[in-house]
Amino acid sequence: MRYVMVDIEADGPYPGRYSMISVGAVLMTEALEHTFYAQLRPVSDEWLPKALGISGFSREETLTFEDPAEVMTRFKDWVEAIERGPCWFIADNAGFDWSFVNWYFHHFCGANPFGHNSQNVQSVYKGIVRDMGQDFDHLRDTTHSHNALDDAKGNAEALLKMRDELGLKIDL
Repeated sequence: MRYVMVDIEADGPYPGRYSMISVGAVLMTEALEHTFYAQLRPVSDEWLPKALGISGFSREETLTFEDPAEVMTRFKDWVEAIERGPCWFIADNAGFDWSFVNWYFHHFCGANPFGHNSQNVQSVYKGIVRDMGQDFDHLRDTTHSHNALDDAKGNAEALLKMRDELGLKIDL
């Protein structure tokens, strides 16, 4: 089993009516060197300025991004090329990120290469420290900037620290 840390940015709260505008992924390895990043053109005319503003992109910029079907095909190929698969999807807010990634894979590729496997890194940390009020932000090295790849990398760094410093058992 392999783990892939994923982060997305979107212009609204749920897929279909709103759009995923960027996706970043990092294969969980010691060096975190195997990555995927893309920006996706919106699939809908609807968008929320406040939601889009979090990413730092304007609506006009997003309209110049790549065709989402092409991006998702490349992302699917990237996931499926990972040796020792299948891959487990892991994210900081898996409910949000998973909903967009799952919808986009099914809509554009007919299937999700992650299957139905996902994990929420925030919940993993809360379990390790046995406190639902704690947050793992201090474990990131890469600044949480709302760039999907930077955020995925920071979350992956945090997961490695959970293993190295807090005793999380995870086979990479």
